[in-house]
Amino acid sequence: MIQVICSREDYLYNAYHIVKAFYPHKEISSFVEEKASNYVLVRFEDGQEVEVSAQAEESGEAFCCPKKDKKTEEAERMLKKQLDKKLYRILSERTNKTLSWGILTGVRPTKIAMKKLCEGMRKEAFLDWSAEEALVSRKKAALAWEVAERERGLLEQLDMENGYSLYVGIPFCPSVCTYCSFSSGALSDWEHRVEDYITALCRELEALSRMSKGRHLNTIYIGGGTPTTLSAEQLKRVLSCIDAYFSREKLLEYTVEAGRPDSITRGKLEVLKEHGVTRISINPQSMQQKTLDTIGRRHTVEEVCDAFYLARKCGFDNINMDLIAGLPGEKALDMEDTLKQIRELGPDSLTVHSLAVKRAAKLSKEEAVSEDIGEMILAASETARQMGLVPYYLYRQKNIAGNFENVGYAKVDKAGIYNILIMEEVQTIIAVGAGASTKIVLKAPVDAPGGKRKKKTNLIRLENVKAIDAYISRVDEMIDRKGEWLWH
Repeated sequence: MIQVICSREDYLYNAYHIVKAFYPHKEISSFVEEKASNYVLVRFEDGQEVEVSAQAEESGEAFCCPKKDKKTEEAERMLKKQLDKKLYRILSERTNKTLSWGILTGVRPTKIAMKKLCEGMRKEAFLDWSAEEALVSRKKAALAWEVAERERGLLEQLDMENGYSLYVGIPFCPSVCTYCSFSSGALSDWEHRVEDYITALCRELEALSRMSKGRHLNTIYIGGGTPTTLSAEQLKRVLSCIDAYFSREKLLEYTVEAGRPDSITRGKLEVLKEHGVTRISINPQSMQQKTLDTIGRRHTVEEVCDAFYLARKCGFDNINMDLIAGLPGEKALDMEDTLKQIRELGPDSLTVHSLAVKRAAKLSKEEAVSEDIGEMILAASETARQMGLVPYYLYRQKNIAGNFENVGYAKVDKAGIYNILIMEEVQTIIAVGAGASTKIVLKAPVDAPGGKRKKKTNLIRLENVKAIDAYISRVDEMIDRKGEWLWH
């Protein structure tokens, strides 16, 4: 086990994730030792140690002031960045490798690009700045910039003053994939509670529609889980509830994750069409049957194609497909074959994820992540562009394989606006259902709730309980919590 020992709590996050990025398959523990003289000490399994210390001229008295003004806080921030860069360079030399995203540990690198874009910075200046300040490769910085430019154009369509978006969570799947860490359950385990769940969901939808009166709904996204795990009648019940309580006067996009092809039927697609759904996802993750069997998808490659063509016949002209690079056992040639099949289908958008194994996933104890992931990501990018799809949103995850990223590619007029909103956090998203996360964007900053330090924030996150049975019994509590903040 590799140990990461820091002298301050606020050093720990960056130090841990930089070390983890260089040693993704190693078990790493991290803790604070206040008496330590170093910014961070990394102790390896063979007993060797790496130390990163702050120079006296760098640190000064920045950390000694009980009361911190803006100048002091900026000094702290700059010091931590310099120390992160030192740690990065030591580990880079030790491992003889570099990280495409440098010292960036956050999941939203495009927010940095967007900020600089809005400040008037030019692309070349941003590439230079990223390389100098965060050791990011020019290729990844250019990708972030391209996405930020496209996002800004798409966000201009939204009502930022009085608008909001709606997320509806359906936490059921035909089976649970080995890599999945979402709060969803196999339908076979919950069939007896599905109707109760829908009743609770509609109760929350009705209450939130009242709270949102006078606001403009811009996008709807129904995800999960797999929403099409519901029967056609159950799906109709949920969509009818949304129809009854929410106006579509200002609606720009209505997405439903059809997700698993083994959950798609003509009847369900007709229900989606009847209720005005404009965008769906049919997600194979891979077009290699051996991989689908390994990860527990329980459907065939042929079923993916059948579901896609059936959706086209039912009139859907905006279909997204998801792929995951780095799945167990896959090589670059497997991804090439998958991409060839996807290109033949011709979806309107393609989302390419780098495998991120989280603690809650069944796969978390395995280290069977493909070493070819870099080639896979590059091949996917090239194929997307050949299909006329351009990158429109990007995000990273903790424990992401190869220190890469997830990218959404789409035809110019087929981008998923909701996906951008999730990343940029510029509009309120009201979320209903088990495990759903509401993000409320306030007009003026307030004291951050629950924090030890007095920080200001204009983004409030409210999480619904994850357990399905707890959500059903406590839905009124979920409603009341949102009522305290909507609309602040």
